[in-house]
Parts: sequence; C-alpha cells; structure tokens
Amino acid sequence: MRNKDQDRPYTQVLQRLRDVGLRPTRQRLALAKLLLEGPSRHVTAEALFEETTQANISLSLATVYNSLHQFTDAGLLREVVVDSGRTYFDTNVSDHHHYFMEEEGCLEDIPAGAINIDVLPEVPEGKKFSRVDVIIHVSDDR
Repeated sequence: MRNKDQDRPYTQVLQRLRDVGLRPTRQRLALAKLLLEGPSRHVTAEALFEETTQANISLSLATVYNSLHQFTDAGLLREVVVDSGRTYFDTNVSDHHHYFMEEEGCLEDIPAGAINIDVLPEVPEGKKFSRVDVIIHVSDDR
C-alpha cells in the first residue's frame, strides 16, 4: 500500500529542506524540485533562472542566487568556483574533483580515486584543511 505522502509532488524536497532547517517557501520548493530530483548536475544561477522561466516558475534572478547560496550553506549543494566570473552549484556534495570544459563552459565530475594528492603544504598555524578542490581546465586539442 502506498503512503499518501508519496503521491504529493513536493514531499521529498519538502522533507529535505526541513531536514536542513530551511523553511520550505514556494520559491525554495520550486528550486529544490528542479535541482534535487533527478541525477546529479552542475548549474549556474543564470542557467537555473532560465530553467525556471521555461517552466513558468516566476522568480527573480536575485531569488535564485539567494536560494542557491542558502542551499549551499545548508549542505544541499556544493559551490564550485572555476574563476572569478564563473561559479557553478553541484548537486553532488560528496568530495570529488572536476574537469572544466572551457569551450563548452561546463563542469564534469572526475571519477573518484582518479586524482592522488600525496603532498600538501603546511597549514598556517591555528588552521586545518577542510577540503581540497581540484579543477582541471580542459580545452579542445587544436
């Protein structure tokens, strides 16, 4: 027998937002449904804003940015800064590295275990490593 909550379209994302302490507003629910249901992916705020427009979800770009940062702070997303003008949000929050495809302007996950970092520099006094991010920029072979 099916649970009646399984028939509701926002049940899973509603619970995920609540689990991380975010109030499930209409805007957050709509964005969480787009982002968190389905396979892992990398999005920019602008691309997600375009998705909302295509889906007839009325949100401002500022709301999209604010929600992405709230989701990141809550641990639902991982922010990947490629350079000073390019930031992606990754729905796969596990520790992993990325290829940045320069011509296509997109990120791809590097398979787990494909990068081996044997030596890291000394950590400044009173600090500790929180994580290591590797982004390998890839261009066409021309």
